[in-house]
Amino acid sequence: MRQDRVRNFCIVAHIDHGKSTIADRLIELTGTLEKRRMRAQVLDTMELERERGITIKLNAVRMNYSVDGESYELNLIDTPGHVDFTYEVSRSLNACEGAVLVVDASQGIQAQTVSNLFLALDAGLAIVPVLNKIDLPAAEPDRRAAELEELLGVAQSRILHVSAKNGTGMEELLTAIIERVPPPSGDADAPLRALIFDTYYDRYRGAIPSVRVVDGRMRPGMDIGFGSHPEDRYEVAEVGYQQLDQRPTDELTAGEVGYFVAHVRGVRETRVGDTVIDAERPAQEMLPGYRDIHSMVFAGLYPTDANQYEELRDALEKLQLNDASLQYQPETSVALGFGFRCGFLGLLHMDIVQERLEREFGLDLITTVPNVEYHVYLTDGTTEVVENPSRLPTGSKADHIEEPYIRARITAPADYIGAIMKLGQERRGEYQGMHYLDTSRVQLEWDFPLGEIILDFYDRLKTVTRGFAAMDYEFADYRESQLVKLDMLINGDPIDAFSVIIHRDKAYDWGRKIAAKLKDLIPRQLFEVVVQASIGSKVIARTTIRPLRKQVTAKCYGGDVTRKRKLLEKQKEGKKRMKQVGTVEIPQEAFLAVLQVE
Repeated sequence: MRQDRVRNFCIVAHIDHGKSTIADRLIELTGTLEKRRMRAQVLDTMELERERGITIKLNAVRMNYSVDGESYELNLIDTPGHVDFTYEVSRSLNACEGAVLVVDASQGIQAQTVSNLFLALDAGLAIVPVLNKIDLPAAEPDRRAAELEELLGVAQSRILHVSAKNGTGMEELLTAIIERVPPPSGDADAPLRALIFDTYYDRYRGAIPSVRVVDGRMRPGMDIGFGSHPEDRYEVAEVGYQQLDQRPTDELTAGEVGYFVAHVRGVRETRVGDTVIDAERPAQEMLPGYRDIHSMVFAGLYPTDANQYEELRDALEKLQLNDASLQYQPETSVALGFGFRCGFLGLLHMDIVQERLEREFGLDLITTVPNVEYHVYLTDGTTEVVENPSRLPTGSKADHIEEPYIRARITAPADYIGAIMKLGQERRGEYQGMHYLDTSRVQLEWDFPLGEIILDFYDRLKTVTRGFAAMDYEFADYRESQLVKLDMLINGDPIDAFSVIIHRDKAYDWGRKIAAKLKDLIPRQLFEVVVQASIGSKVIARTTIRPLRKQVTAKCYGGDVTRKRKLLEKQKEGKKRMKQVGTVEIPQEAFLAVLQVE
């Protein structure tokens, strides 16, 4: 295929605006897949994606379409829509020349729409604006088109009106992609440079990267290397392109999208954003934009049954083969035993990993309270990076602590400005500004501590705005805060699984709520159980679980009162001994309840 007949594009949209359905219609219209193999959300290959209606793992597909007797090769790169996967989306956009920007005709522009648009514009892509779901009774195509016109600065006549569900306007969309998206540029005779935008693991053939060839050619038999570790060399065994399955071909040339097999051991060697180079004739300049993926949220994963520790370790190892952004290391908890400290891109990523471990590997897990990464500056001039509250330096060792902040964009109807302002102030937000998207919808910008939004902020935002708000965020920087370590003590023993790093002003309220919840959830013992919340040696909240009383005097009938007194004194002595050696069994519900504190 001639380079001027190739079009590389992606579809960007807010969650649930119809991105996967548009991809289905394009695949159907171009005859890429036989009708017997066609199904809804065909590019979403994971069961979890289909259940939740979101794209977690990106996919690529090559389609062929003819216009006016000319045949075109269309490479669609399907991208995740959630903020957790922003880096993967940015690399996918760099593999394209154009982006189809999809907006729901009933909901209008949302926070993630704006975020993905900025990513696409930063990558220099041609934008094809599309209003989807025009067949819905609640659709307002004229009003939404005016919003898009103001956002993009394009005439409303250039905005396509489609309904992916019933196929309306899809042929016009294909024609617009061919006309408006420029063909790829690149020199097929230059040294090889190819961008890795995705990778997955095959148990028989190793890590298989998806690439966009920017310059040069890639063919079987040649030796390649990677820009991040050029000392390693691999021989290419196969190259090809994807049409929902892998189709081998003779070579991939500049401008084309495909995959290659080189028997690479794991996905950590084929990092997203890295440059593939020719080992014999290496390019002098790598492709820009590559960076190592850093975890943003950390939590402990522990099996409820201690015998499943080995199974959990094997499951994490297998999962990491397909997900290089998952990090884990062994750790021990006094309350929960042996487990792993895991790093995730965000809360959705954490939720997906936990659900996959439970579904695919049959594990029953307890998750500790999610934390973020703190920078602790010590009095001796050194700095420690802490993501586990139990490792936070205490007393006079720490000079000050910095926590990560994010810049959030919240889109909502103007009626809910007051509720959002109140919620933002409760979560220690720093208000940055607001502007109206139209007469009834606003976008607010806030700076939030990441630790304040990782638990239930999004749920609270949806609650106070009756489900109309949308939020997107990006990492901003680290800032100094008055943070303390809050411990929960059961009969004087700290339970590390309940420890949190929290702002000093919120510590008392949090400790009181956790103590009250534990009082309800920990079963009564034959001895008194004291639940305390403490900062260092200072107890800030306390509650007591009253003991069960065994009726030792029930067998006494009549006789002198000293008989009963003697039995009660004996019971009292026994309870003292029991308290010294007795342990309190904390039910799993107690650990889950900490995640649901409001």
